[in-house]
Amino acid sequence: MGANQRLRRRTVWLLVIILALGFGAVIARLGYLQLVQGEELQRRAVEQQLSDTPISAKRGTIYDTNGKVLAQSASVWRVVMAPAYFDDDEQRQFVANRLANILGLNEADLLEDTKQNTYYVSVKRKIESEEKEKIIELQQEIKDKYNKTAIISLLDDYKRYYPYSDLASSVIGFTGMDDQGLSGVEFQYNDELTGTPGRIVTAQNGIQTEMPFDYNQNIDAIDGNSLVLTIDETVQSIVEKHMKQAVIDNDVHDRGVCIIMDVNTGEIKAMATVNGFDLNQPYAISEEQQEEIDAIDNDYLIEHDYAEDPSKLSKTERNKLIEKAKSEAEAAALSKNWRNKAVSDTYYPGSVFKMVTLSMALEEKAVDKDDSFFCGGSYQIYNDKINCTGNHGSQNYQQALWNSCNPAFIQIGQKVGMENFWNYYQAFGFSEKTGIDLPGESSDQFFRYDGIEDNMGPVDLAVASFGQNFAITPIQMITAACAVTNGGYLVQPHVVKQILDKDGNVVKNISTEPKRQVISKEVSEEMRGLLEENVINYGGKNGYVAGYRIGGKTGTSEKLIDVNGDGVDDYIASFCGIAPANNPKYACLVFFDAPLAGNYYGSQVAAPVFASIMSEVLPYLNVVAQYTDDELSKIDTTTGSYTGMSVADATTTANADGFNVTVKGEGTTVLAQNPPTGASIPMGGTVVLYTDQESSSEKVTVPSFEGYSVTDANYLAAQAGINVSLTGQVSSSESKAIAQSIPEGEEVAPGTVVTVTFSTEGTND
Repeated sequence: MGANQRLRRRTVWLLVIILALGFGAVIARLGYLQLVQGEELQRRAVEQQLSDTPISAKRGTIYDTNGKVLAQSASVWRVVMAPAYFDDDEQRQFVANRLANILGLNEADLLEDTKQNTYYVSVKRKIESEEKEKIIELQQEIKDKYNKTAIISLLDDYKRYYPYSDLASSVIGFTGMDDQGLSGVEFQYNDELTGTPGRIVTAQNGIQTEMPFDYNQNIDAIDGNSLVLTIDETVQSIVEKHMKQAVIDNDVHDRGVCIIMDVNTGEIKAMATVNGFDLNQPYAISEEQQEEIDAIDNDYLIEHDYAEDPSKLSKTERNKLIEKAKSEAEAAALSKNWRNKAVSDTYYPGSVFKMVTLSMALEEKAVDKDDSFFCGGSYQIYNDKINCTGNHGSQNYQQALWNSCNPAFIQIGQKVGMENFWNYYQAFGFSEKTGIDLPGESSDQFFRYDGIEDNMGPVDLAVASFGQNFAITPIQMITAACAVTNGGYLVQPHVVKQILDKDGNVVKNISTEPKRQVISKEVSEEMRGLLEENVINYGGKNGYVAGYRIGGKTGTSEKLIDVNGDGVDDYIASFCGIAPANNPKYACLVFFDAPLAGNYYGSQVAAPVFASIMSEVLPYLNVVAQYTDDELSKIDTTTGSYTGMSVADATTTANADGFNVTVKGEGTTVLAQNPPTGASIPMGGTVVLYTDQESSSEKVTVPSFEGYSVTDANYLAAQAGINVSLTGQVSSSESKAIAQSIPEGEEVAPGTVVTVTFSTEGTND
């Protein structure tokens, strides 16, 4: 074999070896990729070939306890664009310009979006019908002008609506642009309400451009669950009406709170923090708040530690600080608007807490009716002198409660003792959050006692016995009041009654089982009797409601420390009552933070509001009234329809209905009447019948009723030619008018009904 042949053979073998090694490496690499990395590579390939676009799920509806819609998601639309369909810059410019005009967007930004190499760009969410119609017109323009049908598309979307605007705003809460719950029930139950979003799965071609919608796969969204609240829209409306007026009448500095709870189940029928906010415009602030923000100046910067001397700053630096201060002030205003004081703020309960202290003492048999508690107007503990609202002398524990005597309750607290006091404080639920199904619940602030390291001294026990120097939330107080009066059971407060699926089927019923029994039924029964007597003859008289057995306790507590962070040391005026006292169904706590109108006692500020609220709520909730003869003579009745009748027939009919009649005009047929048909006026009130157009324009002037007795108020009303509806403490000869629904001096039609509220002057808070 020649040298050349051997060389060729070696070359061939070398090539064979090289090829074998090369193919072996390729085969080995392919095997590795397929067997070892195959699953991961497939996943990455799918991700590169497909993209997901979420489809909004419809958020569940929120209903009141009777099925009225409180929050609902209505259909709106999302505008999307497919830039890959554009042929040239003229088309891009035309669409960008038209979209900017229709949707109020920036044209330059839209023009940049038209240049993307994709079939899906979200342009704007949550457009409503008017904009939708204009988009449909634009789609037709594009088709006519460029013979293109898929550049602009509309996808279903949802927007949250609140039919009652500000009603129960701090309870219901609101959502953001992405339908995420941001406060209230909307936040607390967000996972239930949200549902499961759907998807548009879009295929991509080899150069990573999304394929047209024809290649999409839609995965439907699953609607969220709905909620049935324990809140009753009618009860809530009654509460808010009276609370808003009381805030105005008493110049309340930091809003008012009212809670109505079923004493046996813990269901919240109403919870109001007034004044609230419009759920449809949660980021709006009031004119008063805006004026305060606009007024921020150098003095504000100094007072709030933004700068020691703003005058030494440059104009630019000073303006930056002012803008920062304004931004933070606006955030603080919104936070205050959204804050639910019923669960998020703590306060000194004051004398309302005495019902809890006495329950402890009775349950422990630490006191009996033969015990005497002396009050000389004050009580000395070491170097501390604690005053009372009166000089009550010797009294038993019943009289101590009725007199709301601080020295007596100091002595009762001493008989209970620190350890027992702390144990019952925990048993009544004050040492822990109630667990109500609302966000932002605060914890109490109390002198802790653990039996080893004593943080509660004799003075602490003394003031705690009558509700001072420790802070609890309103929801804790009313929950404890329920336990005092419902047989001794601590219930679980809650605002959601049921969870429903998208078809209305019940997914879950919220339990109403009590947590534990705190006091015996016998002690609870005795406490009900004592609280009822307090409303009949003592400090709770202004909480009396005609026809109903009411039990309750007033409270007036000093804000010795700045519990709520508002920088003002004032008073808390409150009243907590139950009805009916012999068989309680509902408890109601009324609370005003810093009334500034001159009177700050719970008996004068809060108790009359409780009475006004419950006088409407109890009949609505089908709690049967049992009136005395005297009460029957003062209660309101409903006017009939007298229009269209002859004057003679109308007069006869109205008299038969129990009303006096005044005829205006020279005609023979009744053309109009005041009060109108179905109006509520007192039995024996006056109905004015109009027989011609001229007489219907007549006006009379509303007098001032403030300070007058019931008898005098009726006389003034008759003289003025109007009717008065009497509320509050109207059965006592000591009662005086403290408020009226129509201001003095206002011009009204003859026969107009003015609601006048009466109360007595005693405090016993």
